This record gives sequence, C-alpha cells and structure tokens, in this order.
Amino acid sequence: MLQGKKILLGVSGSIAAYKAAVLTRLLIKAGAEVKIVMTPAAKDFVTPLSLSTLSKNPVLVDLAENDSWANHVMLGRWADVMLVAPLSCNTLSKMATGLCDNLLMAVYLSATCPVVVAPAMDEDMWHHASTKANLKKIMSFGNIVIPVENGELASGLFGEGRMAEPENIVNWLGSFFLQKKELAGKKILVTAGPTFEPIDPVRFIGNHSSGKMGAAIAEELQKRGAEVTVVLGPSGIILNSGIKVINVKSAGEMFAACDAVFPETDIAIMSAAVADYTPVTTATEKIKKTEKALSVELTKTKDILKHLGAIKKPQQFLVGFALETNNEKEYAIGKLESKNADMIVLNSLNDAGAGFGHDTNKITIFDKKGNVFPFETKSKKEVAIDIVNTIIQQLHAKN
Repeated sequence: MLQGKKILLGVSGSIAAYKAAVLTRLLIKAGAEVKIVMTPAAKDFVTPLSLSTLSKNPVLVDLAENDSWANHVMLGRWADVMLVAPLSCNTLSKMATGLCDNLLMAVYLSATCPVVVAPAMDEDMWHHASTKANLKKIMSFGNIVIPVENGELASGLFGEGRMAEPENIVNWLGSFFLQKKELAGKKILVTAGPTFEPIDPVRFIGNHSSGKMGAAIAEELQKRGAEVTVVLGPSGIILNSGIKVINVKSAGEMFAACDAVFPETDIAIMSAAVADYTPVTTATEKIKKTEKALSVELTKTKDILKHLGAIKKPQQFLVGFALETNNEKEYAIGKLESKNADMIVLNSLNDAGAGFGHDTNKITIFDKKGNVFPFETKSKKEVAIDIVNTIIQQLHAKN
C-alpha cells in the first residue's frame, strides 16, 4: 500500500504516543521507509529505543546530540509526507503560532512535503475554542487533519478526542497517496470573492460574495496537482500555502490582474462576483450627508469573461459562472455563447442553500456541446470536486 513511500513520523507528548510503536510497525509492514522525530515530552510515554528498533532508523529528539547536529532541513525535504501522530494540544498550539523550541517544530517549519496530523487529547480539550481556532489555523497553512475518533479516553471518559487508530491512519495514508494528480503541470487561474467599487474614501458599491466557492475550487485544483493562481477580491478567506494569491479590490484591478495572468494559463475559472457597474467618478473626500438626495452616475465595468473569451487560444479552457434569479437556463446558455466560454456553472438564488454566504451550493453545469449536468445541494468543497471533475472530463473530450 505504501511501498517505497518515505514517512517522517513526529511523535508528541500525549498518552496516545504508545500507539506510535504499533503505527511504526504497520507503516513498515505496508512498505514505507520510516524516520522518527520525538519531542522530549514524548519520551515519557514511549522510548526512543523501541521506535528505533521498529523503524530501523535512529530516533531524533534534540537539535544537537553528542557533538552532531540533526539536519532538520534535510529531514523535511526527505519525506513524501510528514505525519504528526499523536498531535498533542501543546504541539498543535506551537504549530499554529510557529513557536520553534524543539526539533520536531524545527522540522515542521522547514518541511516542504505535505504535513498530516492525527490529534489526540481529552474531549474537553478537543472542544475548547482555542483548540478549534488552532486547528483552523494550521489547516489554513495547508496542513491536513485526520479526524479524531470517539471512544474511551485517558481520563476514563468516553467521547471525542481519541487519536485515530494506527490501522485507520495507515489506510488514510494509502488513500492519500492514491489520489490522482490529473492536473499536474497545469497552470490555472481562479477568480474569487466580490469587488468593491469606491464612491468615496469610505463608501463603496459591493455584493455579498464571501469567496468560499472560489477558494474551495482553488484548493481542489491544488490537490489535483495544478499550479494555482487566485485573483481574490476583498475577502477574509485564507487559502492553502502553495496557492499564489493576487489581492485586488475593484473590478478594474481584477480585470488587469486576469489580463496579465491569463496568457500563461491552461485553464481559467471565473467564479468571482464582479460588479457590472462602477461610479464614473470617485470623490477624493468623504461625501457629507445633506438634505438633498444623492445621485451616483454609474458606468459599465470591463467584462472580464468576455475579454478572456475573445483572446482565448484553442488550447485554453475557460469557465464562467452565472448567478441568476429568473430564466436561469436561458441566461446561462446565452452567457456561454456570448462570452466564448467552454463551460458555465449556474447558481440560482431561488435554490435553498445556494448563492452568497452559504457553506453549501447547488449548481448546474452547461457545456458548448449542449450537455447539461445538474447536481444536488452539497457543501462547497463537494461542489468544487464536481466542478473540477467536470472540467477534467471536458478536457479529455476536447483532446
């Protein structure tokens, strides 16, 4: 299952550290080469000698020992994946803040491979707000969390927080390495979020787009091996490390960024909610409130999708989005044709759980051959998988 894979196992100070011995044995049995780094606290639960015997490699604990230096940079570059199991609450906090006070943290901060963690802690610690915030933060760095299991805990309680069983971790890694990298070598441009069109230094015309859909698409593309650039409008979204982000505010800035990046891309996915109109003039100072009504003259913004469709090369693939409230199908098909796109993803605000601000979405995809692909309401991460799968199918059909 893991034949020839290089696994760097990090063991932190948790009662679940005793499972590291079983985990190491199973990884070796599955064909992996295993090297182990422990925190000093982990030695209270499992001995370096045991893990060294099982892994057939020296177990490292300190940055320097017996006048020799543990090359943490090379360790982080050697591995195909770094697995921290168990991940204690303390080490989680250090990963979230970048505190580097032991060898395990030095290796983590210099690792260039994917980092996977298997948390282990008591239920109250697992559900604490700071733990949730730290997990969210390390995931925003691109780290992957193997879900905890429900069962008997060290406190004697039963609940969530138990480290995934070694057999389940090994199976998870097997599935991880089997993931296809269908888009390896592809350069992909994604737009996400809203645009803000300034009226004065304080006010703007905008919309309710959160950028969640575009972010989910970008991260799914990255999983499939693509080199991803996101042109991101004003949003609090934090994307995985390795995804290039170009931050913009207005439709004009987004147009310029896309125009610069598009010629070198293989695929462009225009999921941002770009303003159709922008003020003709922007006041240099805040407009004061008066008794008189205020009129703001608007002018059309440059149509990014239409521009990219006009300059698109035969080998490039262009995806547009349509958010509609009526005559959805007709507008989506019309947009597909008038913008010279290869595919249109339709959202309807009439569908429950779809549109701005939701963690779910419901889409229908239209292609140039007249095919229609309807999907049920799903989480935006699952919708992103459907969109990326459809793009890949279209590319295979095109070739």
